[in-house]
Amino acid sequence: MKRVDDFRLRLGSQELVPIMVGGMGVDISTADLALEAARLGGVGHISDAMLPTVSDRRYNTKYVKNKLQQYKFNVANTDKSVVQFDLGLIAEATATHVGRTMEAKRGPGLVFINCMEKLTMNSPRDTLRVRLRTAMDHGIDGITLAAGLHLGSFALIEDHPRFHDVKLGIIVSSLRALQLFLKKSARTGRLPDFVVIEGPLAGGHLGFGMDWAQYDLATIVAEIRDWMREQQLDIPLIPAGGIFTGSDAVAFLEAGAAAVQVATRFTVTQECGLPDDVKQHYFKASESEIEVNQISPTGYPMRMLKSSPAIGSGIRPNCEAFGYLLDSHGNCQYIDAYNREVAAHPDAKKVKVRDKTCLCTHMRNFDCWTCGHYTYRLKDTSRRDDNGDYRILSAEHVFHDYQFSADNKVALPD
Repeated sequence: MKRVDDFRLRLGSQELVPIMVGGMGVDISTADLALEAARLGGVGHISDAMLPTVSDRRYNTKYVKNKLQQYKFNVANTDKSVVQFDLGLIAEATATHVGRTMEAKRGPGLVFINCMEKLTMNSPRDTLRVRLRTAMDHGIDGITLAAGLHLGSFALIEDHPRFHDVKLGIIVSSLRALQLFLKKSARTGRLPDFVVIEGPLAGGHLGFGMDWAQYDLATIVAEIRDWMREQQLDIPLIPAGGIFTGSDAVAFLEAGAAAVQVATRFTVTQECGLPDDVKQHYFKASESEIEVNQISPTGYPMRMLKSSPAIGSGIRPNCEAFGYLLDSHGNCQYIDAYNREVAAHPDAKKVKVRDKTCLCTHMRNFDCWTCGHYTYRLKDTSRRDDNGDYRILSAEHVFHDYQFSADNKVALPD
């Protein structure tokens, strides 16, 4: 019986263990987690989601405090169009995080950055360009374009000296999305180095509507694989979403996938950025506690634990401090929902907002517990201690379990 270790992912001249740890923001996919994946010979991701606040936490900078001070005059104003990010500071925060991560890299694997393209930041094109180019400037091995594929992303960096050096990949959930991207980016003369095919069981934002349950990852992968062969395109395909065991991964590798992307099982590792008490919520979750809802202001459905503090929270929009989801006109769906509830309950000291959430604040505070469909199976991957808590795992343990396990077995920690 084959194991994941019997296969290899080839990206250019490099040969890697075909395990890619997905990029989870905000600072859930930490540098420590990405570096472990690279040390073990696979591919790890850091996330570029809200890097100024990540920098404040990790490197003692003051980006959030200073931005809030700058726009404090506007806190009570419902119009957030005046709130702008300083592109130089965005570049500075990105440079610090990427640069320090790459300086610490050891081992034969690669470290990529997951670029959250739905972070519009009141200037979508300019902020995206700065984030991409700065990551390339500071040595990132690769970029995965995610969370709302921007069809013009390659054009923003085509004149960068590392445009043909950095590994560039995209995440799609359908053949149609892939075809649109390839058509739009064709004039740059640059194909993606890899394509992550994210299915309906993935965590966080989904590339599907609320009819997600009607779709199947294996079917989508087969459709894209067959079309690629017809077009004589040789781009590594990397399925993602619901790949819980090494045997799950082998099934895709035997069907022609170049690697698999996995994330859920790494949320309960020591290297993951989630607080330990939140990791216990993940361990203890039942299947009925996992839902796909539409509370994200991005407009995408999102899978999370029903017990997430973000659900129903009516906190005041904190765009002056954060504001990562403001569109090019300074709008956000949560602002509209919050203002509607305040108007409907003028005497309330605190309102409830059920249909949307302040994603920036709640992700920053680890209160939006996004998760994969199989999160309820995490309890079967560890041991429970006498106090009722599950033992938090090491990233190395989980990585090796994917790499060497067989027969749908999961190795428990010693």
